[in-house]
Amino acid sequence: MKKKVLYQKGIIGLFCLLFASLLLVQCKKDGTNASTVSRALVNTPDSTIFSPFYDSTVIPYPDATPSKNDIVVTKSVSRIIQNNCVTATCHGGTGVKPYLNSYADVKNMVVPGNPESSQLYQMITTSDLNKAMPPVNYGVDLTVSEKSIIYNWIKNGAKQYPAVEDYRPAAIALITSGCTSGNCHNEATAAGAWGKSGYLGALTSADTVSFFYTNPTTGATTAYTQLKDPKLTAVWQAYKDSARKFFADTLANASFRPWKVFSTRGPLNTYDDLLLDILYPKSIRSSSGAYSVGGVKVNCKGDPFLSTSTVISRIDSTILMKTQHSATAPNTWATKHDGGMAYSDGGLQPSDIAIIKGWYFADPNIPDGWKYGLDASGIFKYLASGKIITK
Repeated sequence: MKKKVLYQKGIIGLFCLLFASLLLVQCKKDGTNASTVSRALVNTPDSTIFSPFYDSTVIPYPDATPSKNDIVVTKSVSRIIQNNCVTATCHGGTGVKPYLNSYADVKNMVVPGNPESSQLYQMITTSDLNKAMPPVNYGVDLTVSEKSIIYNWIKNGAKQYPAVEDYRPAAIALITSGCTSGNCHNEATAAGAWGKSGYLGALTSADTVSFFYTNPTTGATTAYTQLKDPKLTAVWQAYKDSARKFFADTLANASFRPWKVFSTRGPLNTYDDLLLDILYPKSIRSSSGAYSVGGVKVNCKGDPFLSTSTVISRIDSTILMKTQHSATAPNTWATKHDGGMAYSDGGLQPSDIAIIKGWYFADPNIPDGWKYGLDASGIFKYLASGKIITK
């Protein structure tokens, strides 16, 4: 009997030793095992990752019944926390404090605008294994993308619902990455066409590069010339400055003529390019023929609100746009949708379009005239319900 008891005690002792060893391996703060674990984000997280609190976000100014282009569906802060932290035996229900069941609970763990000072972000990135969450012996760690989402959400103010700070970086990235291929909305191609036409004077081989594009549908091949830096930056910035100067006072600057020729689509490589295209649409800046402003012929129309197309109407096929200053048909709604830029250019998905639309109506740098019309009666309405977007 003594031998049996001693044997049982030995087994129990061995099990306790093994358990303690496992804890040492998994949770020890210092030492060989812990020193190989790094949970920190080495680089600043990608700010273009849309990072809302909820999985499904209905953007401002949706249709009467929000449609596919009005709702952003993406991985969210709440989903990441639900999947990794909120269980009955952990930080959910009445488990381990702090509870993380709601937006208010999670916000109590952060300092809005300052991820590095936020307890939540510290816990998911610390390499101190005694403080790490989820615990190292839990068997999982958040991915780089998931940590970036939490970082961005806190950095942008830890809001319950997204605002311009959340929408803008993601929207600009979607447009600039999806629509600026070599033969599309590209600065280098547009400026290269000017050089090829002789507008820029003599150019050397160091200033340009050429490429060929074969249309996959028709098989037709087109040759393109692109302007290279430093010439490209100087030329494109000079063009934008000239356009802004002209439209700031078309009468006083009638003789200051922006170039009108675009053999390609208007460039959208940067946020600044996008603002130029929204405030002074490419169709106005590159209309063929000469127009008279104060008796002086200019190379573009003098009123940007003569445009019948905007970034939003070219992206969102669920809305129609109304003319504003047309002399022949003022305040006339389009009879069919556009949306070609989303499908022909960028291959944008419904959530992408919703993000871009959310940015457009939230950005204070886009004037109300291009959101709700010069008379505030609305210039966009939804096809499905007829609802007009007004402020």
